[in-house]
Amino acid sequence: MSAALSRVRPDIQAVLWLAALPMLAGAWLPWVLLRPNRLAPGELLSPQAGFQLALTLLALLPALSARFFPRWTGWAASLAAFAAFWVLGTHTAGALSGQADFARASAASGCWLFLTGALIAVYGAGLLGRAGRLLAWVWLPAALALAWSGGLAGWSVLVEARNEGPRWMQEFAQHLRLVGSALGAALFIGVPLTLWAARRPRLAGALLSFANAVQTVPSLALLGLLIAPLSALAHAVPALRDLGVSGIGVAPALSAMTLYALLPLLRNGLEALRGVPEGVKDAARGMGMTPAQVFRRVELPLALPVWLSGVRQAAVMLVGVAAIAALIGAGGLGTYIFKGLQGAAADLILLGAVPAALLATLLDAALRGAERWLGARLGSVT
Repeated sequence: MSAALSRVRPDIQAVLWLAALPMLAGAWLPWVLLRPNRLAPGELLSPQAGFQLALTLLALLPALSARFFPRWTGWAASLAAFAAFWVLGTHTAGALSGQADFARASAASGCWLFLTGALIAVYGAGLLGRAGRLLAWVWLPAALALAWSGGLAGWSVLVEARNEGPRWMQEFAQHLRLVGSALGAALFIGVPLTLWAARRPRLAGALLSFANAVQTVPSLALLGLLIAPLSALAHAVPALRDLGVSGIGVAPALSAMTLYALLPLLRNGLEALRGVPEGVKDAARGMGMTPAQVFRRVELPLALPVWLSGVRQAAVMLVGVAAIAALIGAGGLGTYIFKGLQGAAADLILLGAVPAALLATLLDAALRGAERWLGARLGSVT
């Protein structure tokens, strides 16, 4: 037993016990809000006593597993997270039984608290190593399989998703286009500027000052500031108007997003190029390389991981700015966020906010993986 206890650090055990607190509270609070329609106030429904007892035991399971059976901690955390979705699906389906088609059953405070604690437990179990991390995330494919099989069909968010159908896919694709286009434009502008300013301190300072100044302007205010000049430009140059440039829509959204993305690209690019050791460059010159060869074969490869970190920061930031751009008619997932806010429909807000958050998380994970791969490859070469 003592050998098992020594495997789990006290700080990880503290995280898992901390995760148990919101799960314990959520187990005894209402899980479902049943409303006669999307906007009407509804009735809060709590799980039956048997479900509440089972949820209470699941809330304690990850921490107890870490205490006595460390190898099972990942399974325990994953089981707690999956249980939140299973109980939600069971109770929303039961609540909608016999109700009209436009009735809605959404997740209440108990479900959200329990799920929050379960995800904290998943994080804590992931600290136990690669095996613990893999086991702790088993809940995700299990929850997706549950949703695919119809086990979450009564949840109001998925009901709204089915009702929106192709329109949601169009807005999601538009969100991706906005982020990809703005990031591509920022790279097209920022990479040459970074290379130009890398050996010119005054120019680098001016560019960073400009990019910092843009970052201080709130995104909504910047979108508003661009409406007038772009409208005047489209009016003065009919060819631009024919291309779709106007004071509202995609043009000001892409302009603002590109400006926002410049700071992390410029800052990380300049720091990366300046951080290449002089000794490495001197050695390359001593081997007879030309300045262009030194840059292409030495400086750029060594700077890429740090520079890619700036690309990651810009991409994640653009996902959020693209959501705000829906206010000026650019489309994207922000359409559902603001539509839900205007109609006090939380389900529509989640229909836009949750995919945007997942998209940002996936982008961050993918680009972070690329950074590590480049760093490991360069480390093995050097």
